Amino acid sequence: MDIQRKKLEIVRMILDTDNPSLLESIRTLFAKTEGTDFWNSLSSEVKEDINVGLSEIDNGEVVDYDDFMKKHR
Repeated sequence: MDIQRKKLEIVRMILDTDNPSLLESIRTLFAKTEGTDFWNSLSSEVKEDINVGLSEIDNGEVVDYDDFMKKHR
């Protein structure tokens, strides 16, 4: 099968699907192959959560793992 035929087959499959998670996976795959930073594929909520976590680390707002586990066992 030549490359143009493969492309058309993939386009048909994409157009025929209504599965949003499949479409998102395809979009993510293309982003990865283009060297796009994964950060751009994250939702704004996830980005905010990551930034909050990094800020907490920078401010020393951390708990030692062993201390945490002792309290919650």
